[in-house]
Amino acid sequence: MRIAVAGGTGVAGRYVVLAAEEAGHEVVSLSRAGGVDVRTGDGLTGALDGVDVVVDALNTGTRNRAKATAFFVETTRNLQSAASATGVRHLVLLSIVGVDRVPGFPYYEAKVAQEVAVQQGPVAVSIVRATQFHEFAGQLLDGLAKGPFAPIPSMRIRPVAARTVGRRLVEVAVAGSDSGSGGTHSDLAGPDEIALTDMARLTVRRRGNHLLVVPVRLPGAAGRALRGGALLPGPAAVVAGPGPHEWLDSADVR
Repeated sequence: MRIAVAGGTGVAGRYVVLAAEEAGHEVVSLSRAGGVDVRTGDGLTGALDGVDVVVDALNTGTRNRAKATAFFVETTRNLQSAASATGVRHLVLLSIVGVDRVPGFPYYEAKVAQEVAVQQGPVAVSIVRATQFHEFAGQLLDGLAKGPFAPIPSMRIRPVAARTVGRRLVEVAVAGSDSGSGGTHSDLAGPDEIALTDMARLTVRRRGNHLLVVPVRLPGAAGRALRGGALLPGPAAVVAGPGPHEWLDSADVR
């Protein structure tokens, strides 16, 4: 099977590429370096020639509502259009567990808009919602640290390894392409609940540095939802390890 991966160099996308290759599939990584700009559509139709399924693991660094929404909706519509034009049978979108349960959070509202947009296209779609990655705490430490302090939002999570997410996305991609139909799949989550601040402290310890993690209570309805467990999976979730401590002992930690 020929699988195209949008965002194939990102945190989750690189594991989609790896999992697909390990399973014996041919992989096309959609990137500007390869002459493909998913945002503008340049080079996209040619890159999808002969592709059976597209996995969309794109992300954006902006947390501005309008900019994030524009990015996700435009790239999704371009992928749907090019996929339809080239005979792609299935499109798999990576989203976030609980993304529709955190009111007023700009990035999550942009992801909800993306989910709506992808389902309006002509190609069969599967949406896979995953919980926060184990890698998420490290990303926040890298982006938010100020001197010896790292302000980390107070929230409850059931983190899952990005490598596990990559494997699951490939499983769904293949299954949906074989059946010719998509659908929103069960949530994907790790086995253990942990406070994000505790995950950040464990990551600091694993890295061997001396940052002091400072819990931050985000204001408003969004903050209350995050602290109250809005991002936790439901009882029907697919649960897959490793857990936080096992992951921290793995080679995936950076």
